[in-house]
Amino acid sequence: MAQKKLAIIATKGSLDWAYPPFILASTASALGYETQIFFTFYGLQLLKKKLALEVTPLGNPGMPMPMGMDKWFPVLGMTLPGMQGMMTAMMKKKMKDKGVASIETLRDLCQEAEVRLVACQMTVDLFDMNPSDFIDGVEYAGAASFFEFAGDSDICLYI
Repeated sequence: MAQKKLAIIATKGSLDWAYPPFILASTASALGYETQIFFTFYGLQLLKKKLALEVTPLGNPGMPMPMGMDKWFPVLGMTLPGMQGMMTAMMKKKMKDKGVASIETLRDLCQEAEVRLVACQMTVDLFDMNPSDFIDGVEYAGAASFFEFAGDSDICLYI
């Protein structure tokens, strides 16, 4: 029987969107899937050695807010200076308190589990990104390479 495959496209570069690709990829790999994450556009932020990820509360109506803020705090209030930093700090504290692994830890787990981390070469070039800013072990390829893998995958996710 052929090994199952999981292909993930990671397009978001915020703290709240960083968790799904790494959690799903590491889990799939532990279950025996050959797994690849293709990072494109803002998702490339997740491959940087020095992460500076923040939560994106604005435009994320499903985000549970502390103290029931989603019921009484206007959405426009999320545009106030310092709100994004405050929400990021609150999210990081909640994750730490609940024992959720950091993005760096999850990313390391993926690499240990042989998840292929592929940076979109076109996007790296488009945004004049320096590959030396990325963690070791990142592969560089274009969309055609991703389709070659995804075309044979059992599951393909866009995150």
